Amino acid sequence: MTQSPLIVGLSIVMCVVYGVVHDQITARICVEYFTIGHKPILGGTEDPTVLGLAWGFLATWWVGAMLGIPLAFVSQTGSLVKKSAKDLIHPMLVLMAGTAALAAIAGVTCYVLTTGDMIHLAGGFEHVIASDKQDAFLIDLWIHNASYAGGFLGGAILMVWVVVDRYRQTRLPKDEVEDQK
Repeated sequence: MTQSPLIVGLSIVMCVVYGVVHDQITARICVEYFTIGHKPILGGTEDPTVLGLAWGFLATWWVGAMLGIPLAFVSQTGSLVKKSAKDLIHPMLVLMAGTAALAAIAGVTCYVLTTGDMIHLAGGFEHVIASDKQDAFLIDLWIHNASYAGGFLGGAILMVWVVVDRYRQTRLPKDEVEDQK
């Protein structure tokens, strides 16, 4: 089987798993981020587990496709040594871990800034979010924005790494390439 669909599928699955775990956490920090900050889904449920599952899928499958399609292209196109979906599992796990670390740092930073009364919710949400939920809403916002930024930047870095590694492997003698796998 050709590797390109497997690479795209791997990317979508990894992004969705990341998104579901991510949203299970953030839905418990501030359910209003999902119920007020987003369009109502599934009959307007406020159940954090259901919201985390639904939004975790809805908000990340397309990110996985946007990562997977160009990743498959840079992994499979041309005369350089090809990267299989299996070759990309570890690098993609590193990408997900890095994105999660960035999201955690953003969440902790926002928590420190909100509890220190240095930043406040704005952009119109301060009028619709209860005052006791505003800091949590802002923390969720920072976590989500950091995840998207980390995912997109990390995805670009991953694609550059794939091209460089394919070039490096193509230039090595065959026995050295096998030794490195």
